[in-house]
Formats: sequence, structure tokens, C-alpha cells
Amino acid sequence: MIEKDYIKEVVDGFLQDTNMFLVDVSVHPGNVIVVEIDSEDNIGIDDCITLSRNIESKLDRDTEDFELEVGSAGLTSPFKIPRQYKKNEGNEIEVLTKTGQKLSGILKASDDNGFVITIIKMVKPEGAKKKTAVEEDLPFAYDEVKHTKYLIRFK
Repeated sequence: MIEKDYIKEVVDGFLQDTNMFLVDVSVHPGNVIVVEIDSEDNIGIDDCITLSRNIESKLDRDTEDFELEVGSAGLTSPFKIPRQYKKNEGNEIEVLTKTGQKLSGILKASDDNGFVITIIKMVKPEGAKKKTAVEEDLPFAYDEVKHTKYLIRFK
């Protein structure tokens, strides 16, 4: 069986001097290798093809046969690593917590431990007749959320 760590090493070496980064590698039974990458900018099909060819050149089909799939993290795919959060700071996101709470707001900040989302909630000040919109920053550790996704809105 092809080792996941070896594939990570090959991909990290290839992406080292680029604006692309590794999101995930999985090796399934039958040596089905799936590599997911992302970028600070855009990823084109040529980027995926070049990386795929590089990985294939480091593996020997005579020793072990394999199937290789290289793709980019989709726009609606959940974030998997802190660098994806960093990339999306300032963008609107949707968070589903492990307690089942679904929130949407602006990703304000992120680091290796977690992230902060700014939500807008309606609050009725004491003595007022109408509710007013108030911004609130909510911090989360990565292990407190089931998933976080980029939120696409058509206005």
C-alpha cells in the first residue's frame, strides 16, 4: 500500500515555492490516492495536471498500481486546515457548531488555534421600540465546529 506520508512529502516539496498549499491527502483501498490543494489565488486545471504528473513520476506502477486524483478545494467545500481560514478572512462564512448551531457572518480573524466570526444580531435596547442591529464577535476553537464553509450569496 502506498503511504499517505510519502505522498504528502512529495506534494509539499512540489508546492514549496508556489502560492498553492496542500489541504488533504487520502489513500483508499486499492491505492486510490486523492490529493486536494488550494491556493491564495486561483488553481487551474494545468496546475492540477502538473502536480499529478510530478506525483506519478515519484511512484512506480511496476511495484504498485495506483489511481491518482488531484483537484482543488471546491468553493463550497468545508475548510479543512487553518490556512484556508486565513485565506478567507474578510469573507462571509457559514459555521455549523458541534452543538448544532448554524451561524453566518464575516470571518474576522484566524490562527492555529481557532477563528473569530463577526455576526449581526438584532437587539432591542431597553426603552426602545425597535430592535437595532448589533455586531458581535464570536470566537471558536477548530474542534468546536463540525464544518465551516465559504458562503455564496446572490443579491
